[in-house]
Amino acid sequence: MRLSIVTFGSEGDTRPLAALCRGLVDQGHQPTLFAEHSTLDLPRRLGIPCVALSGDVRSILPLADPRQDLRIADVVKSIKATNALIATNTPSWVRTVAEHAREADAIAFSSLAVGLGAALSEQLGKPAVGLFFQPVTATREFSSPMVPPMNLPGWLKRQTFRLTHRHMWSAYGKPAQLACTEMFGRSANRQRIEFDHAMLYGVSSELVPQPQDWPQQHQICGHWAHDTHAAWQPPPALQEFLQQGEAPLYAGFGSPSAFIRSKELTALIGGVAGRRVIFSPGWSQIDSSVLPSNFFIARDVPHEWLFPQVSAVIHHGGAGTTHTAARAGVPQIVLPIGGDHHFWASRVVARGIAPRAGRGDRHNAKAIAAMIEFTMREDVRHKARQLGDAMSREDGVTTAIRAMERVVH
Repeated sequence: MRLSIVTFGSEGDTRPLAALCRGLVDQGHQPTLFAEHSTLDLPRRLGIPCVALSGDVRSILPLADPRQDLRIADVVKSIKATNALIATNTPSWVRTVAEHAREADAIAFSSLAVGLGAALSEQLGKPAVGLFFQPVTATREFSSPMVPPMNLPGWLKRQTFRLTHRHMWSAYGKPAQLACTEMFGRSANRQRIEFDHAMLYGVSSELVPQPQDWPQQHQICGHWAHDTHAAWQPPPALQEFLQQGEAPLYAGFGSPSAFIRSKELTALIGGVAGRRVIFSPGWSQIDSSVLPSNFFIARDVPHEWLFPQVSAVIHHGGAGTTHTAARAGVPQIVLPIGGDHHFWASRVVARGIAPRAGRGDRHNAKAIAAMIEFTMREDVRHKARQLGDAMSREDGVTTAIRAMERVVH
């Protein structure tokens, strides 16, 4: 199969697709991955043909001195910057991807590229495959991951997905349709986001069992991961820190770490109460000037290598971090920031490997301290190991590849 695989976003959007593309290459297929330029280091190291898309995803984040408090205005500015980035760059994305997609057997897409992928699929008459890391297919079994958690009846849970789809059309669909109409000279038939094509989810069935009311071609495949850390060598200072005492905590908030500021850092420092912590600053300006000496700053360390060596993982609730920590068999503390974070928090809480966090607990040292104590319980650690063992038996990459082969052939 010759495949055009398109995404746009942070490392969390690109890394699972890199694992899937490596699996495709290993089985004789020809994927080309289109993604944001700063996220292509891993795919290139895996030997995957890559093309950088225009636009800088970091430009939409409120990067600032972490000693400053986050303002509502910063969040609003970030949302506006996201919409502007998509609107400005979509015509370029269409031209870049279309050149390859004309000769492809199928177009696969995820994240901010959902509108682009669907529009190009229609214009070029190519099979479409959605590749997602959180459920967007409507179901009565749970609410859309993108809405605040609520206790709703089944029919209303299903309706929450309509809100998500409307947002996706407005933010991603319309710009792509306009760009494709301009490029191809004919209007598209669709005026909304529709998922009437294959949808494959790089999600563990241990965290999200296959909903009974989904279409047959929408499938929970299992986490898409690659053993990239086998030959990775840690910096001597990190190796020494790990060997100095008992397993440390890990704390990191990925690309949303730009939203972690003074109040959250103060609560985290107070909550860990002097315990040793490996801290990942992610896409932020957090450095040793705002952290005590018990925090070791680690940049660009593979989570697959690191997480089995820590006592618990404190994070924001991104799909990738949640899955990697669960697969490593360690307890988690999820302090949601936005998006689908509350959804993934509820999933690990339901499995008994994470404490339930209140809405303001990111700012509360006492609450964080109590959550750390929860992760130290032997029954919690036992459940985490059991979950990790079960997830390690999944082969999400192969499952997804077989489904893609069925679509093309």
